[in-house]
Amino acid sequence: MPEGHILHRLARLHQRRFAGAPVRVSSPQGRFDAGAAAVDGKPLTRAGAWGKHLFHHYAGGAIVHVHLGIYGHFTEFHLPEDGVPEPVGQVRMRMIGLKNGSAYGTDLRGPATCAVIDEAQQADVIARLGPDPLRNDADPALAFKRITKSRKTIAALLMDQSVLAGVGNVYRSEVLFRHRIDPYRPGTEVDETEFTAIWADLVALMKVGLRRGNIVVVRPEDDHGEPAYAPGKPRTYVYRRAGDPCRLCRTIVLTAQLEGRNVFWCPSCQAGQSS
Repeated sequence: MPEGHILHRLARLHQRRFAGAPVRVSSPQGRFDAGAAAVDGKPLTRAGAWGKHLFHHYAGGAIVHVHLGIYGHFTEFHLPEDGVPEPVGQVRMRMIGLKNGSAYGTDLRGPATCAVIDEAQQADVIARLGPDPLRNDADPALAFKRITKSRKTIAALLMDQSVLAGVGNVYRSEVLFRHRIDPYRPGTEVDETEFTAIWADLVALMKVGLRRGNIVVVRPEDDHGEPAYAPGKPRTYVYRRAGDPCRLCRTIVLTAQLEGRNVFWCPSCQAGQSS
């Protein structure tokens, strides 16, 4: 599932390419016909993100709410001079816009959510989310309060979108390693100094992800040795490195299922309840 920086990158891209001009919106697949008709031909006033949720605001108050889920993705394209290309695959929503003399399009496939909502419904979505490290209006104190009231593991809490919005499996495994925190430590045992450092690190790391489009978590002095877990990906400390030696201490990296998702950690660098 895409982590929050991807949604913020999409919001910035769609703001740049479509905002301030009318947008043709359709549903080649047919599953979003009514929603597309509600905004088709209206100007997009702004695009924004909160955690893993994308919001397209149209003149008149309609908002297209997108949550990509596990399989959703946007495909961006420039319109060729010979017309609009035929959609490929199951395109839930197609947007086409002309701005500053350039014609752009984007196709959305496989989202968990693609629906037209109003401002009150958007407020309800946001009310269920925790602070987003990539938003200037984020209040980290809300996340700390929720963490310290819970006996759930800190690894589970960092992935809970009602606690922190936008953090996914890569960032949670890596930030816990970077701060030498056992993923199984209860939230009630995380102190304010530790959380403040985690929050600041998430803000910095996710801003890098927003800027570069990749999750970059390994410090330059550690960025050597075994290759990344997949071609074209930056190195990680522990994420998807189970069975490989820790980049710092050479202890074998472990993994386990935690509330339905795999968590990765070094039992030496992150010694604690799970050691």
